[in-house]
Amino acid sequence: MDSDTPEQVTIRIQGLLKEMLGRNAVDHEDLISILFTATSDVVSLFPATAARKLGLGDVPLLCARELDIVGATPRCLRVLMHITTTRARSELHHVYMEGARELRDDLPE
Repeated sequence: MDSDTPEQVTIRIQGLLKEMLGRNAVDHEDLISILFTATSDVVSLFPATAARKLGLGDVPLLCARELDIVGATPRCLRVLMHITTTRARSELHHVYMEGARELRDDLPE
């Protein structure tokens, strides 16, 4: 994320959610809940607010703070999506965008 502004948080969260839903063919009705985390340098907007603007207001949304670890990726937003599916875990695709790809180089694209 280039800077901590409401616009940047909205763009990044909505882009990440759209990619996660699309890449995994998840329908709105499949969503159980979504957990968002942000590093301590993100204070301009709750990530859940951006998700609500995307039409996810009826899904339970929770925001939390990442641990403040020396050397951690700055201005990092994460999403953990709980879904109902019959697919195996190996059939689901993790999504890392922008500089977050460095967080998990052990996972396939």
